[in-house]
Amino acid sequence: MMGLLYRFFIFSYSLIVRVAAVFNPKARLWIAGRKNILSEIKKNVNPAGRIVWVHCASLGEFEQGRPLIEQIKSQYPDVQIFLTFFSPSGFEVRKNYALADWVYYLPVDTVFNATSLLSHLKPNLVLFVKYEFWYNYLDQLYRRHIPVIFLSVIFRPSQHFFSWYGGWFRQQLQKVTMFFVQDENSAELLSGVGIHHAEVAGDTRMDRVVSLAQNPEAFDVVAGFKSDNTLLVGGSTWPVDERLLLAALRSAAPHVRLLLAPHLVDNEHVQALVKQFAEFHPMLYTHLPENIPSACRVLVIDTMGMLSQLYQYADVAYIGGGFGVGIHNLPEAAVFGVPVVHGPNYNKFKEAVDLRDLGGGFPVSTEKEGVDTLLLLLQNRQIREESGAIAQNYILKNAGAANLIMEKVAAYLGPATRHII
Repeated sequence: MMGLLYRFFIFSYSLIVRVAAVFNPKARLWIAGRKNILSEIKKNVNPAGRIVWVHCASLGEFEQGRPLIEQIKSQYPDVQIFLTFFSPSGFEVRKNYALADWVYYLPVDTVFNATSLLSHLKPNLVLFVKYEFWYNYLDQLYRRHIPVIFLSVIFRPSQHFFSWYGGWFRQQLQKVTMFFVQDENSAELLSGVGIHHAEVAGDTRMDRVVSLAQNPEAFDVVAGFKSDNTLLVGGSTWPVDERLLLAALRSAAPHVRLLLAPHLVDNEHVQALVKQFAEFHPMLYTHLPENIPSACRVLVIDTMGMLSQLYQYADVAYIGGGFGVGIHNLPEAAVFGVPVVHGPNYNKFKEAVDLRDLGGGFPVSTEKEGVDTLLLLLQNRQIREESGAIAQNYILKNAGAANLIMEKVAAYLGPATRHII
């Protein structure tokens, strides 16, 4: 019965997205990217040789999977990477990712698609990042005895796996070869329902952001914009976050500048931001003159893929999304020794809870609380530097998950074919 309900859910979801595509550009990309996708894969993907399939929901999950992709390609140069995304926000940014041999949208999780894809692809190993539980694919992988590793997973008691009606879902989890979870609570939850093939490894995002921070790309125009001023970076912001940041800038000292990297970079939203922050003479990153006017106190990043590197210039970071579905990538800022402020929806993110308790992160519940917290950090250099050091040390201490997972990967791929120095 649950299997039939799941198939109905998949069908209904696809139908809803098709309707939404009439009005929503992201939904249109979701549909267009899957048009004739199996035919395209069969035409372009040569299954000769060894293949590791890595699947990510979106851009954030890609950053979690990326350290494993890099290590696999480094240690096993003969292995081909087949990378898939569920969401356009991941695929459109990383469709030309150099270390992947092929990048596609994930075909919708039907029995036909799962059977057809795996019959052609025949992967040697599959890595699913975080929450990508697609049950038809898992079933077909299990039937074909293809090992499946889930990485950077975090489980909570409220999830359906652990509810009274979750028996069917728990059966599907038994088909996973190995779970690498972020914390002890996740491992205990799995153990409590009879799933013992799990190991605590931490979050591979820590490895990724540490790697970025070790050799960050320089952005001279951003450095020039900051100059000797105090820089507040608003990362992956939504409209509610942008209203808060505007209020904070209005109360801040003249030497405070704002680098704003919105989650949505479509022209309509970017132009709305220019009007919203007009009193601070905002400029767009892609239209900066050689000499930035001194009156410009707001720089809007109107392109994607830069944010993780821009936090190196921040004195304080505000991470968007916390007044909505959840905060975005907090470790990207914390690794640079920057205190992080974010909205109230953060309890699903272990690093946010930990940094709150340690004093490196500052959750806020209202606009006023957010403004007050930002002003405190912007005005008090000692507090700012102490909390930033706490945040950075936390990230460095919790890196290393990728190496643990690679030991399991090596068990399936064999000894490394390239010596790692």
